[in-house]
Amino acid sequence: MEIINFIVGLGPSVMMPIIITILGLIMGAGFGKALRAGLTVGVGFIGLNLVIGLLGGNLGPAVQQMVSNYGLSLTVIDVGWPAAAAIAFASRVGAVIIPIALAVNVVMILTKTTQTVNIDVWNFWHYAFTGALVTFATDSFVFGVIAAIIQAVMTLVLADWTAKGVEEQLGLKGVSIPHGLSVAMVPVALVINKILDYIPGINKINIDADMVQKRFGLFGEPILVGTVLGAIIGLLAGYDVGATLNLAIIMGAALVLIPRMAGLLMEGLLPISDAAGEFVEKRFKSNSKIYIGLDAAVGIGHPTTLAVSLILVPLSVLIAVILPGNNFLPFADLAVLPFLFVLVVPITKGDLFRTLIVGLFIVVTGLWIASDIAPLLTAAAIDAQFTMPVGATLISSIADGASPLSWAFVKLFELRYIGIAVLGAIALAMAYINRLRIVKGEK
Repeated sequence: MEIINFIVGLGPSVMMPIIITILGLIMGAGFGKALRAGLTVGVGFIGLNLVIGLLGGNLGPAVQQMVSNYGLSLTVIDVGWPAAAAIAFASRVGAVIIPIALAVNVVMILTKTTQTVNIDVWNFWHYAFTGALVTFATDSFVFGVIAAIIQAVMTLVLADWTAKGVEEQLGLKGVSIPHGLSVAMVPVALVINKILDYIPGINKINIDADMVQKRFGLFGEPILVGTVLGAIIGLLAGYDVGATLNLAIIMGAALVLIPRMAGLLMEGLLPISDAAGEFVEKRFKSNSKIYIGLDAAVGIGHPTTLAVSLILVPLSVLIAVILPGNNFLPFADLAVLPFLFVLVVPITKGDLFRTLIVGLFIVVTGLWIASDIAPLLTAAAIDAQFTMPVGATLISSIADGASPLSWAFVKLFELRYIGIAVLGAIALAMAYINRLRIVKGEK
């Protein structure tokens, strides 16, 4: 545990290269190839973090200025995902989540109930987050651990089910995305996408990001889309001409740089993915394809994901103000909006219109969820000795405070054993269906 905690404490940019290198050696990729893969992944993560940091560092003040300009006042403060992750890992469930989640993954691989080898250890905090909320909702540490285990099972299955779309739509060969926040949007996207199929007229609309780029030329390219949206946000913030242009260029740069950093990540992962497939085939005598489970950051570079996310930045603030029953003001986490849509895009097959409709639904329901979950998250933060923002009485976040999966777990576990039975049955059914699919694929 001390070794694991030390590695996790180094942060994902250092942790992932270490894990990738070790995994490559275990899979027989050779020291040189494994080390190069690990370092390349590390560089990719640093690049992504730099761009996302640039995005958040410039979007945040713009949104804050919008709030100030229009006199917005909402009582629940958005503390952002770093705070949510810190609270999750500092909780009692967070202290034991890494070995538990790893054990769940191993058991599921051996029982052929998943094809995903989840090496994204850092993002186990999503399981711990749900477990911490359930612990406070039920006053039971055991219930919190059970909730985390059930979520881990569901996440791995959903990662498998979306892996084909991740390969086809996002171009990530041999990769699945068992990211707690991203997979939570999968059921929502499946339902809304299916409903849209049955609405006459609407079901004929198809706006593909690549098609937009080809039809509108320069005006459809990500760099110009980002620049225009950045300028609009700057104008809404009341920036002067210089500051507006600066924000516009930064937003345009972000839409160009994020896909390139994701491509660098994939460059490092491909040899490890190939080695993992050969390892499983030799050692387990299995024809089952194995996916490397990674952070959703590798998939945020899709043009549809980025375009919809930037459109929803100002819209999220506007909706927060006018939405009845909402007390949550999105702010610190607006830069993570792309993570909500990474696994939505494979379901909508990259369609801009459908992804935007799903995104609007996710934003509206997410605001209500973040408001409702704020008292529990605040209690968990105080227990974890988190330093509250000055003047804040309630806190929440988009990640994972606005997650429908975390919220559903809390509400069902409040029913105690009934909730465990319901969620446990769903998780077992998902695992069994997934096993049938895997075995059929082998044959």
